[in-house]
Amino acid sequence: MGYRLINVSDLNSDELKIYHELSENRLSRIYEPKLGLFIAETAKVIERAMDAGYEPASILVLDTELDKEAREVLSRCENEERFKDTDIPVYVAGEEILESITGFHLTRGLLCAMKRRELPSVEEICKNAKRIAVLENVTNPTNVGAIVRNAAALNMDAILFTSGCADPLYRRAARVAMGTIFGIPWTYIPKDKPVSDLKNYGFKTVALALRDDTTDLGDEELYNEDKLAILLGSEGYGLLPETIRDSDYCVKIPMSHNVDSLNVAACSAVVFWRFGKR
Repeated sequence: MGYRLINVSDLNSDELKIYHELSENRLSRIYEPKLGLFIAETAKVIERAMDAGYEPASILVLDTELDKEAREVLSRCENEERFKDTDIPVYVAGEEILESITGFHLTRGLLCAMKRRELPSVEEICKNAKRIAVLENVTNPTNVGAIVRNAAALNMDAILFTSGCADPLYRRAARVAMGTIFGIPWTYIPKDKPVSDLKNYGFKTVALALRDDTTDLGDEELYNEDKLAILLGSEGYGLLPETIRDSDYCVKIPMSHNVDSLNVAACSAVVFWRFGKR
């Protein structure tokens, strides 16, 4: 038990619909009211998801990668106790099928449909955290993935997303993050709750914004705050005016050579490095 190999040669077969016909948003809602699916790509991302307790619903693998990229993933499906009574379908396809699905040559040749899990509450996330990253309406999955990777690498304890953000479990976001989304606590802020509610959990909020009335990034008072929530906005519009207004601090990164700003992911690395050191 654990898994079974199924050779597929038709892109339009029912088994492959979740990999190329359904949008990621539809996949996330496929079993409503129950939790849906997401697609993970590459062995590293899939294994990190498995490490965090996520389970494969099915796997799609390039035939030449069965004994390479997919070997450890399949070994875990076969040998781990939690999978002993499962029968995970592993669809084996040629390169033409994989390219038709992804739209490009998939170098590592491995995709996995994984079952979503219940997310913790904001209260649970904040309970033992000292430094959290908060993303407000960051809609680009590449930026979301890069920020997640920065947060995990640079000592953030957790990440919160507003409902307007790209889903960090989307394939591109998780791939850019190198699967680190599965190693750092995260959840969504409820739609009816403002970001400023984080103050109820003892956090001082730090808004990153392009304005002149800001606290210096090196300010020791800011650095020595016990609990900080670092707020990052969308690439084009930044944080909402009310979010900036209600924040305890507002900071910006000094620029030179007439550059007005950094990409939001690059910006996150600078501030996480500064405030994550403790």
